[in-house]
This record gives sequence, structure tokens and C-alpha cells, in this order.
Amino acid sequence: MKTVRLPVAFMPLVDAAPLIIAQEMGFAEAEGISLDLIAAPSWSSVRDMLAFGRVDAAHLLSPVPVAMAMGLGGVSTPISAVSVLSVNGNVIGVGCAVEDRLRASGHAFDFSDPVRAAEALAEVRSGPLTFGVPFPFSMHVELLRYWCAGTALGAGGIEIRTVPPPLMADALVAGDIDAFCVGEPWGSVAVDQGAGALLLPGRAIWGFAPEKVLAVRTDWAETEPDLLGRLMRAVWQAGRWLSKPESRITAGEILSRKAYLDVAPELIDRALSGHLTVSGRGEQRCVETFLEFHRGAATFPWRSQAKWIARRLGMAHGLETAGALEEVARVFRADLHRRHLAVAGSDLPGASEKVEGAIRHATPVASARGGLSLLPDGFFDGCIFDPSEHV
Repeated sequence: MKTVRLPVAFMPLVDAAPLIIAQEMGFAEAEGISLDLIAAPSWSSVRDMLAFGRVDAAHLLSPVPVAMAMGLGGVSTPISAVSVLSVNGNVIGVGCAVEDRLRASGHAFDFSDPVRAAEALAEVRSGPLTFGVPFPFSMHVELLRYWCAGTALGAGGIEIRTVPPPLMADALVAGDIDAFCVGEPWGSVAVDQGAGALLLPGRAIWGFAPEKVLAVRTDWAETEPDLLGRLMRAVWQAGRWLSKPESRITAGEILSRKAYLDVAPELIDRALSGHLTVSGRGEQRCVETFLEFHRGAATFPWRSQAKWIARRLGMAHGLETAGALEEVARVFRADLHRRHLAVAGSDLPGASEKVEGAIRHATPVASARGGLSLLPDGFFDGCIFDPSEHV
């Protein structure tokens, strides 16, 4: 089989691991492809490189294909999210000034209670808090908005500013932002540089949030189905390898290389293990399912998740979504995921939608091979999102 080179864009984040590992550990080679991994300086660069044909595939924020389908962001190239690359993996943190006020008020930085954390922030703020986020159309923004609207912070309790992930610590030190929501390792970098402390994991707001997706141009998916299948299978195999605890040391060493994240392996291991250092005082917190690449059908692009994202984007940007969600949700390509991964041994769920937020404990569900359990996906406020009620 002749090896085919595929250019792929990514941002330097731990959740780019399935693409990096697919190339470095031979999963891509086994499928007859070679991934030319191109680090981008910003999420807008990743989006544009994919949309305008510079790359064939990309590590992309899960809301971006949905936003593009809704006409948001100024780029209209049809994009398909063919797999979820990662679930969860974000952290919410605060700068030193806010940390000091929180500690003076008695906040314990337990890293687990979003309601209590919001109450503590509301008590010590003197006005809206400025949060740094990597991109306007991101799970970071949606988690923050959902959290604020349902707690003492209030819907207008924060202002949002875009900051590339590697620059988040610098923005804190410069006083450009008060707090942040970012993917690892950049929250841990802020802690280790003495720029702030971690307040919450993203999963405390939504227990199983699709964070990044494997995205391709829709026309490329249609004209290159064989290459797409090879790419998807290589990445899926890499995610399965990453889910094994014994893979962590090797994964950390690979991701730490200058061409990829260029940070110490120990910082990467915090995200892979869920054992995080939340402050300069060395306080440790352990978070189950902090970042997931495989278990619980983590790679499956549920159309109900796309509908949740679309509904949140519609509310934020004044767009009427009634009657449009079904069409928009098709950018999460459950059909292509089934077609190309069934032969890889993936135990695919029987449905393409589910009630989001309803699973409180690991729950067996109907699947192709009969062995699939979905992991808890609750929202912090106990609400659920039934896609059948939003069409």
C-alpha cells in the first residue's frame, strides 16, 4: 500500500494527542497514511487552514463546525465533525489577585463544587470578571455562560476576551484578564508560573462535554472516503491506546516534544492522569474522567450534542433555531462515524442522539457489539437536554 501524506492542523494542547499519537506510534502508518501535523498559532488559523484547503483535516473546537453551519464567524465552507477527539479536559482558573480575595473569604479551592465557587467569586468581585477563552465559538465559552447563568455570578457576571491558549498565563500576569477557561496544559502552566490558581475542572459544569473534534471539509469527505476512513481508524486506535494507564509515560514524552506542546512531560501527565496541582501552594486534586479519549463512546459524534451547542449559540447570538436544529446537527457525522469505524471494532451505540445530562452512573446501552456503557454526563444544575423537544 502506497503511503499517502495528509496535512493536518492542530493547536498545542493535550487533547491533540490522538492525532499526534496516531502518527508517532504507527497507527497512521498501519493505515497507509502519514500525518503531516502542522501547529497553528490560533483557532481561527486552524479553522481557516481547513476551510480554504491548506490542510485536509484538523483538531477543532467542537462548536466551530456548528457555528459555521449557522452562518457565524464569517467562514461558510461546509465542515463535518466525523469523530470526537476528546471529552472534557478544560480548567477554569483565576489570577493571583482574585485568588488572594477568594482565600481571604475562606474559599477552599476544593475543585469540585461549581455553585460554591460561583458564590465565592460573586462575593469578592467588584464588577464583571474578565475571562480569557481561546475562541468565541468554543466549549470554553459555552461552559462559562451556562455556569454563570445558573449561579450567583449571573448571566452578565463576566466579560469574555479571546486569548490563544499558550498566552493565557501571560495575559493573567499582564492584568488583561482576571480569570480563564482553557484546555490543558495551559492552566497548569499558569499555576507553575505563579500566575494564578485552578478553580474548577470543566467537567464540573458538564460531565461529558465534547471538547475537540476531528474535522474535515464536507466535500473532501465525499470525494475521498477511503482516505477519510483510514484517518478515522488511525485516530480511533490512538485514542484507545491513550485510554490505557500504561500508555501515559510514553504519551507524555511524545507530546512534550518541541514540535508539539514543548512543555515538561510532568505537566502533560497531570491532564492524562487527572491528578492536578491547583495552586502554587502545591494543593493536589484528583478528577475522574478529567480528559477522556475513548471510554464511554467518547469518540462518537452525538447529534444531540450538536443540537445543544446550536441552541446555546442561537441564544447567545440572537438566532432563531426553531426548525433549524435538525439540519445544523448533521455536521456531527454519526453516519460517517458508523461507516468507517465499524470495521475497526468500535462498539457503536445503537442511536445517534440521546438525552444529554440524564446519565448519573455508568449505564449499559444498546450497541453494535453489546458491551457499551455510557459514562455520567450530568449538568451541574441537574437539568437535561432532550433533543426531541428542540427540533
